[in-house]
Formats: sequence, C-alpha cells, structure tokens
Amino acid sequence: MNTHIPHASQLIYGCMGLGGTWDKSPLTDAHYRQACEVIETALDAGITVFDHADIYTVGKAERVFGEALRTNPDWRDKMVIQSKCGIRFADETGPKRYDFSPQWIVQSINGILTRLGLDYLDILLLHRPDPLVNWEQLGPCLNDICKQGKFRFLGVSNMHAHQIELMRRHVDCPIITNQIEMSLQCRDWVEDGITTGNQTYAASNYASGTMEYCQLNGISLQAWGSLAQGRFSGNHAGPCLTTDIVAKLAGEYAVSKEAIVLAWLTRLPCRIHPIIGTVSPERIKACAEVSGFRLTRAHWYSLLEAVRGAAVP
Repeated sequence: MNTHIPHASQLIYGCMGLGGTWDKSPLTDAHYRQACEVIETALDAGITVFDHADIYTVGKAERVFGEALRTNPDWRDKMVIQSKCGIRFADETGPKRYDFSPQWIVQSINGILTRLGLDYLDILLLHRPDPLVNWEQLGPCLNDICKQGKFRFLGVSNMHAHQIELMRRHVDCPIITNQIEMSLQCRDWVEDGITTGNQTYAASNYASGTMEYCQLNGISLQAWGSLAQGRFSGNHAGPCLTTDIVAKLAGEYAVSKEAIVLAWLTRLPCRIHPIIGTVSPERIKACAEVSGFRLTRAHWYSLLEAVRGAAVP
C-alpha cells in the first residue's frame, strides 16, 4: 500500500469500536470525546491509516469520526481514510446479505462520504465477495465513481486470488489492498505455504496462493483480527506456551506483548498491515511499538512452533 500512498503507516487503526453500540441509539458527547482521544492518540503514535465500514455500529462509527474531523480539520491531511461497503443487514426486504449491485454500491459510497463529511475516500474496499456480483455491470459503475473523484484507489476484503483477478479485468482504477484475517491464531495462509504435500495440515481454510498473488500484483495485505482478540497478549490471555514466549520476547525486546504479536506479522516480506481496533489509548501506544524493531528469524519460528504445537515439517 505504501507504494501507492507514501504517507500510509504500516499499522492501521480499525474504527469498528467507535460510536457505541450496534443499534440506532443516538451518539453522545462521550462517544465524540472517545473518538477524538483515539484519533489523536493514533496520530501521535504514527498511525495514519484509518479503516471504516458502513456497517460499523450501524453507521455511527463513521458519523462520530466525521464529527471529530469537522472540529479538527487539520487531521485530514495527515490521514489515509478507507471504508468498506457491500454488506447489508437483515431488513424488511430480506436477510443479511452481500450486495454488489451498482445501485447499492452507489448508495453506499454516497452514504459513507456524507457520514464522514468527506469529498472522497483514499481507498474504497468491497466488503466480502458477493456470489451474485455481475462484474460487467459493477466494473463500469466503479470506474464512473472513481472518475467522479469519490475514491482514489480500490481494495477488497476477504477475497482470494481468482476473485481479485476477475475484478481486475473489469475495473480501471488500481486495486491496492486485500483485507483478510491474519494472526498468530489464524495462520492458514502461512501453513498453506509450508505444508504442501503434507497431510498434517490438509484442512486449511485458505485459498491457496492468494498471498503470493497479491505480492506479484502489488496488492498489500491488511490483517484484520491481527491481535487474535488478545489471546496471547491481553490481560485475559490464558497460560500456554505461546503466551509464555510472547511475554519472554516482550522482555527481551523491551516492548509490549501486543507489539510482539504484531511483529510476527510484520516480519513477513509481503509487508502486512495489521489492523488494531482497541479504543484504549494505552493499548494503541503499546501496539505502535511494533514499528521500532524486527523479530529475528529464530524468534519468528519459535512463535510459529509454539502456536502450532509442533515443529514445522
């Protein structure tokens, strides 16, 4: 992603936790103060990329973020702002579903910009693949929206290589990122590359070759769930060998446990961009420590061996 947007940080702040509860209850002053504190903390820590989706807290995450920007307009020039669309909640017309119809995408991007109070997004991501997408219709629609200046770059979320390639055949604007779940806990994308022909990890829930495809085509990887919900670093992290090694390495590198967990991702040469979603200023700062060091090869493999419960094949 940095190839296309030079001032984008490797660490991304995910805004899913802003705006309170996932219902239509009103925003409060407390939500606004929280958003301002979180944004300021992230920027001070060197985090410049902010990730949204139109569904986060039913649109309130974007609304409260937009209000924070309106009262702090100087922040915008320091930021890379992205949002996702394409997921629809159950309503009177149908169940929860994915909708990549041109009509819904146009409505969604206009809603996103209105809530954020922006003229354009740096990156628009399509949020999970829609099996019913008609690219001959959606491709020209996205091209038109891009030409209107409503977004600069395209991204996708949870797509595999073949889906991205099909999309690339129908859109003119660059696809620069793919957002998928990646962490020490969710690591099928690593196992896929090291267990070929080995039955030990035959049940991998990962589309083979996606990581390599993205590298070959200049598509960065954004890792959602990068901290594995605090499984190895949070206060509630249970005792296990991986947790013990994370704590030991945190002491050795003189950084937080969160930074060690994230460093396992950033050590890979494909330049993974971890997304963090905590609303705790102290934990944001703890995560930002990942930018100051690099795990050794031995330490990276020691974490992999511990979490998989066996040596590599």
